[in-house]
Parts: sequence; C-alpha cells; structure tokens
Amino acid sequence: MNDQTPSWVRNEPGKASLEGVNWGGLSTLYIKEVRRFFKVQMQTIWAPAVTTLLYLVIFTVALGREGKMVLGVPFADFIAPGLIVMAMIQNSFANSSFSLLVGKMQGTIVDYLMPPLSVGELIAGLVGASVTRAILVGCAVWIIMALWPGVHVGISHPLSVIWFGVMGSLMLAFLGLLTSVWADKFDHAAVVSNFVVAPLSLLSGTFYSVEQLSPTFKAISHANPFFYVISGFRHGFLSESDSPIYVGGIALLLLNILLFAACYLVLKRGWKIKN
Repeated sequence: MNDQTPSWVRNEPGKASLEGVNWGGLSTLYIKEVRRFFKVQMQTIWAPAVTTLLYLVIFTVALGREGKMVLGVPFADFIAPGLIVMAMIQNSFANSSFSLLVGKMQGTIVDYLMPPLSVGELIAGLVGASVTRAILVGCAVWIIMALWPGVHVGISHPLSVIWFGVMGSLMLAFLGLLTSVWADKFDHAAVVSNFVVAPLSLLSGTFYSVEQLSPTFKAISHANPFFYVISGFRHGFLSESDSPIYVGGIALLLLNILLFAACYLVLKRGWKIKN
C-alpha cells in the first residue's frame, strides 16, 4: 500500500479493517435510532408522560390518599420519583427491544450487520439511543409533575438521580436488546414486557414502602433489581430510601456489566440474527 492509504486501514492485504472506535459509524447509528423514535415523539415521549401522570392522579386523588404520609413525606411526593423512573425504564426497554426485532421481521437486519461497526459499537449505538429516550421521557414526566398542584419534585441529591436513572435505563436497554435478539415476532417481545418488565416495575416499591411488608415479601422485594432503581432514584428527591444507597448502586453496576457481557456474546455469535 502507498503512503496515501488511510491510517485506519491495517497494512495487511485482504484484511483491511478499522482500527480503534469507528466514531462516524457509531454516531450515525445513534442518530438514526434517536431520529426514529423522535419522529413520533407524541407517542414515544409525551404519551408515556401523560399516562404516568394519570397514575399519580388515580393514587392521590381518586383513591383519596392526599393526607397519607410515607417515609415522613406526603404520599404524592413519595410516589412521584418512582413513577418518573418507572416510565424511564419501561420506555428504555420498549426502544431497545424494537430495533433488531423489526429488522428481522422486515428483512432489514442487514442494515445493522453490514456497516463496519464492532459488536461493542453496535451495542453502544442501540443502547445509547434507548437511554436517550428514557432521559427525555423522565424529563417530560418531571416537568408535568412539577406543574401539577400538590406535588413536590425538587431534587435533593442530583448524583443519586443521575446514577440510578442511568443504571436503571441501561439495565432495561440491555434486557430489551437481548429480547430483540431472542424474539421472532412482536408477541414474543410483548411476553417479556407484560410478564417480566411490567410486574417487576409495579412490584418494586413504586406505590408503597417495602418496610410495610411482611418479612417474606420484603425479602422478595429486595431480590428485585427494579426495587434498587426505584429506591435509589427516590433518594435523589426525598433523601429517603428503602435500601442502602451504595449497596443498590454497586449491585446495579455489576448487573449491567453482566447484561452487557450477555449482549456482547449473543451478538458476537450471531445467535438468531445471522442464520
């Protein structure tokens, strides 16, 4: 090869490949995924925000719990942070579980496999877009709740909000990516969403304090990773939580590392996407 050969091409005949991170390809994939859900933002961002607000209205107004106190704060203030992060993680899962699945069903999966992107870059682009959607949904819900009378969503510990919001969004983004690889049709993804994600998120202490539960159900709640997301995120607003913050933060970090490794292995082997 002559001196005009780009630096990112290895000097091995027949084995040209990119060196380092393909930032151009990674940013293109990320922007494509973000633009995909942002084109229908009324459905992907604002609709979840309104639905989440309805939960708040039902549990505070319709059920007559305006005078109830939990962890020393009004019930509305208690459930608001949990509702915000619950909307974030559910939409993170919805986004990452869609891309590869619709590609397999429409025969466009080659658009993800042919570009010169490594497995890690592919994961980063898909998961990054899912976390972006989660953050946008969280901000939309937070703005709406801040304007709702009788609800206080002031942030006391920004680091807790950022850490547990991102960790929870990453966890569901990785789970959604694994689901999109495994699923062959939308019904398969719906099974995971309806029978795994929804129950775990609703039974994670969003609407109640686990300290009120019996020892058996309390232990079960502590085995639910969603519980640590809700509890840690709530700490960022109320300075109160149902679990040790550092324990939950480290546990979620380790779980995300394991989920990333699982995503990397299945995509590296091309399981169910290269057959």
